[in-house]
Amino acid sequence: MKKLYLLLIGILSMSAINAQNLTDAVRYSDGEIQGSARFRALSGAFGALGGDLSAISINPAGSAVFAQSYATFTLGNTNRKNETSYFNGKNSSSNSSFNVNQAGGVFVFKQTSNSPWKKISLAVAYENTKNYEDDWMSNGTNTRSIDSYFLNNAQGLRLDEISALSGESTNQAYSGIGSAYGYQHQQAFLGFDSFILEPDTYDDDNTSYSSNIASGTFNQEYSYAATGYNGKVAFNLGAQYGENIYLGVNLNSHFLNYERSTFLYERNNNVGSIVSQVGFENNMIATGSGFSFQLGSIFKLTEAFRLGLTYNSPTWMTITEETTQYIETVRDDSGSNVLKIIDPNIINVFEDYKIQTPGKLAGSLAYVFGTKGLISFDYSRKDYSNTKFKPTNDSHFRTQNALIENQLKAASTYKVGAEYKIKQLSLRGGYRFEESPYVNEQTVGDLNGYSVGLGYNFGNLNLDLTFDQFKQDNKYQLYTTGLVDAAAIDAVQSNITLSLGFKL
Repeated sequence: MKKLYLLLIGILSMSAINAQNLTDAVRYSDGEIQGSARFRALSGAFGALGGDLSAISINPAGSAVFAQSYATFTLGNTNRKNETSYFNGKNSSSNSSFNVNQAGGVFVFKQTSNSPWKKISLAVAYENTKNYEDDWMSNGTNTRSIDSYFLNNAQGLRLDEISALSGESTNQAYSGIGSAYGYQHQQAFLGFDSFILEPDTYDDDNTSYSSNIASGTFNQEYSYAATGYNGKVAFNLGAQYGENIYLGVNLNSHFLNYERSTFLYERNNNVGSIVSQVGFENNMIATGSGFSFQLGSIFKLTEAFRLGLTYNSPTWMTITEETTQYIETVRDDSGSNVLKIIDPNIINVFEDYKIQTPGKLAGSLAYVFGTKGLISFDYSRKDYSNTKFKPTNDSHFRTQNALIENQLKAASTYKVGAEYKIKQLSLRGGYRFEESPYVNEQTVGDLNGYSVGLGYNFGNLNLDLTFDQFKQDNKYQLYTTGLVDAAAIDAVQSNITLSLGFKL
């Protein structure tokens, strides 16, 4: 009867499982310089220029600058190198991936009447706004064990709520506990069933636990691997009014795919330890879709001097997450080492949740030297503390939103780019600086990047090639509670981008 009651409660309470946190909020709120090779060569400083398909993604008025219909297709190679340090251990790793960074077309309709509206443009542009491809490993000797993660989750919970019922298999218990009580109870169950946790008494109402891992030092290895992307398709309408005003609007459809796998291996030889080795794996898949809009304008103040202004709305996104877990331990049982494997083979399907990422204001200035070249500057500001998980009346999301308000801040981005033309050849370069979104400026540090590129105009065809690189340091906290030590990561990401553009 008790088992049937728990299963019934589980069916009715799937929404009790929550695991979203501050790190997720930042991951889905920030972006990178992606797009066409010319756009990347100027480090994205295109807000007052337009005339490039990727420029439409930052200022929708840029489509109205095109003199005629145009299309672009872009491929990119990304290489990321990580130098990690964790206590006394240092490691390095690198990975490489190929992606379709951008594709789209703009159709220009010139007005033949005496209307002040000189032309109208319609565009569809795909942009890969963030590449999640990444992997690294850290190792070191710690004085804190993974047992603290399971202890923090278990303390205060009843033993009968974190243990299997009589005759229940591991996967049945893991699934039933998660459905009935939530994610925290599942973590406590993994700690108890793997012999890491020891209850003070074996009564059902026991709520206090100790560890079968004795204090001392712990050799820990932690690996991280991620893949996926965050992208958007912009449906654009632009118009030129008179000779000097360009206006535009984007309706953006966003889509997300993010996959992550982490594994911690810990071993110890501490006197009194019953459990000497732990392996703990966590996997997560997140998919989502969303909407945003942009309003933009470009003013030609003189024939050479231009001003761009853009408003980016928040992005409203709905996300689905799935997780799987696995743990194994080695314990001393009367002088013999016994391996305990807990593989629930259960996918936790979280209830869909919503996230509202912050909006952004951007201003741009550009000076065009006739047909010889140009120089451009962009500034934008985004307040990451305005990120919100929804529904806001959910107790877990209220806690996370409070952390977001306290630990995140407004961050500015500065971008400058230049281009010089020698007949059909264009030489390009750029620099960008992005402030950390964190108040402590250490969890994710400031970003510094530069770019160089060239392009060749064949008449109806343009071929552009760019190399860009950025550096950013961050501290990755291994777990949200207990084992909260962080691996320090010095990341360098290099990109090679090739674009093919042609007149329609």
